[in-house]
This record gives sequence, structure tokens and C-alpha cells, in this order.
Amino acid sequence: MKLGMNNYSEIGKLNKVLLHKLGGEIEGLVPDNFERLLFDDIPYLKVAQQEHDCFAKLLQENGVEVVYYVDETAKALQDAAVRKEFIHKFIEESEIYSQGVKEALADYLIQMPPEKMVETVISGIKKEDIGTVHSQSLADYITSGYPYYTDPMPNLYFTRDPGACVGNGINIHHMSTKARRREALLLKYMFLHNKDFAPEGTNLWYDYDQEYSIEGGDVLVLSKEIVAIGLSQRTTVPAIERFAENMLNKSSFTKVLVFDIPKCRAFMHLDTVFTMVDVDKFTIHPEIEGPLQIFEITLDKDGKSHFSSMQEQLVHILKAELKLPAVELIRCGGTDKMAAQREQWNDGSNTLAIAPGTVVTYERNYVTNDLLDQKGIKVLTIPSSELSRGRGGPRCMSCPINRDDF
Repeated sequence: MKLGMNNYSEIGKLNKVLLHKLGGEIEGLVPDNFERLLFDDIPYLKVAQQEHDCFAKLLQENGVEVVYYVDETAKALQDAAVRKEFIHKFIEESEIYSQGVKEALADYLIQMPPEKMVETVISGIKKEDIGTVHSQSLADYITSGYPYYTDPMPNLYFTRDPGACVGNGINIHHMSTKARRREALLLKYMFLHNKDFAPEGTNLWYDYDQEYSIEGGDVLVLSKEIVAIGLSQRTTVPAIERFAENMLNKSSFTKVLVFDIPKCRAFMHLDTVFTMVDVDKFTIHPEIEGPLQIFEITLDKDGKSHFSSMQEQLVHILKAELKLPAVELIRCGGTDKMAAQREQWNDGSNTLAIAPGTVVTYERNYVTNDLLDQKGIKVLTIPSSELSRGRGGPRCMSCPINRDDF
């Protein structure tokens, strides 16, 4: 039986997940383009792929169906007309200014089988792949020393961000940075043309071409009634409002909680500082444990958004909102400030729950992992010497499609 979208929890048993195994796009990283492509180090591809295979194998051994970005996008592009439309949109999103270069890129891509074409657009298209194309564009002249016509997508292995499955629907995100926007284009075509991925009746809560940025690391499904969203460096107020009003009007969810978190690289998304690991247990970075500004979005009787705010210790807010007798916050790095900073940098708080009280973490975050174990959480670790160089953990690297209700 095909598993459609069903995601009403952060901790319900995980049944199906979307991953991307790192490929040639990682080899496109050099210090000269770190800022452009949002990296500050270069993973060693061979070892990173081995580590990612360990991640996928661990999920499969625990009953999770693993599907991949390349395969699912290729399924969506089987029809030649759809493939041609996709190529046109991909080239437009790649900021190519010369008509001659656009035509050369389109001719280059349209001849490829769908799977090879998807791999190619992810890996980036070098100028040497196509050869010299005459251009009278000033923009092309200025960038003549840059080796790529279309940039690689090295961030795609963090599949959490381009979209988020929420309830029986999906967000296809307008990514905050140019470097990542084309990732969501792949997801849009999966949604439109791959019925294994998005069966008929799948709701769309937010669309790729809407103008305000929102990213999946900021979206946490706390219960059947409540979705939490981080107001972060990469997720904006207008996007949150649009998503919330659309979803609350068309789903069983009744409330969106907006967490106002620091706008910095170390706290890039909500899930880098806060994740749910059991019914009443959460990982947290100590720097957001104190009084936190949270905004509540509900609907009035006319279906319009209603807003209120609260500033309170997070533990008290979670107790009240989730109607729990007690809530436990498990600090990343414990009480050791240096361990907290070190393990936060390596995503010690970025756990992926695959069942209530069972999480996947990076083995390098041993202080936090020991604390989780002491609190009764089953910790399944994966190697991460190279994966962690991209500054994202197991939750970042996974887009849950289907979970058991909880």
C-alpha cells in the first residue's frame, strides 16, 4: 500500500521519509564559494556518503520506508512536456541572462533521461560541460571566471528545509536564500506530478512561488492540534501568517505557536535549538531556556487570524499548551557551557524521533546522548565526521512524510 502524507506528530512512529544522498554537488564546494553556497567547510564526499548510507540503513532497520529526492523527482518528470517545463523554470531560477546560454542549457538537459537530468541539475552545470557560448550579457561577462553556469545544490541533503509535511498536506517553501530556492522547485514537481509521493487529495498549505520565506527546520508538529514555528533568521512573519491561516482553515489543527528565536547562524532554525523526543521530553539549547517570547495564532469565528503573545519560561508554556502534568527539558551539553556550545555547533539538539522515546543522533554529541539515555530515551547514533560539516543534524537531513498518529 502506498503511504500518503500523514504527519500529526513529531514523535509518532516514522513510516516514510524523504532523503537525499550527497552527490557531485559536494565536489563543487571550494572556499571561494562558501558564502555563496552557505557552507563553511567541505565534507569529504566518499565518507559523507558512507555516513549517509548508515543513516538510511538505520531507518530501514527500524521499519521506515526511505525514498530519495532524485528518484521521486525523476518519477515526476517522465512526461516530455513536463520535463521541458521544469527545465525552463530551473534555468529561469538559475539567473541566466544570456538567451544563447539558456538555449544551450535547455538543449543539454532535454537530451538526458530524467534521473540523469535531476542528478545534473543538483550537481551543477559547469561551463566546460557545454562549451563556450557567445554572450553579450554584462552579467555573464562579469562572471566569466566562475566555473558554473548553474550552481550546485550542496545543501539539498538537508531535506527538512525545502518543504514540510504537516497533517495531510505539505508546505513547499520559498527558501530564504538564492542558493537554496531551486531545491523547492524539485519538490514542487514531485507534488504536482508524482502521485506516489503526493496522492490525490494532498493539501498544499504554502506554495513555492509565494513571496515570503519560510523553511522546514522551523516547522515542528507538536500534536494533532498544535504546530510550532520558529521566527528565525530564515522564516518570516508574513510567511508564518499565510501558512497558519491557510492550514488552520482547512485542517484539524487549531493553533500555531510562533517561537521568536535569535536571528543568527548558530540558531539558524528552531530545530537547531529545540526538538521533541518523547511525549513530555524535549531537547533544548540552554540559551533559549529562559523567558521566551511566543506568539499564538488561532482563528476567530470568521476564519481570520487572531494573535496573542506570552512571555514565560518554555517549560511552563509547553505544559499548558500540551496539557501535560510535567515537561522535562534536556539541555544540549548539560551544565557544561563549553560542551553546550560545542555540541550545539554539531547539532546536539537536532534529534530525529522515529518513535516515542526513540531518537537518531550524531554519535559525536556524546554528552547530550548520555543525558538522553539517562532520561530514558533510546538513542540510536550514526557517524558524522563529514555530514556534520554542513551544520545540520539527523532532523535536518530528513523530511518525514508519514507517521503513525499519536
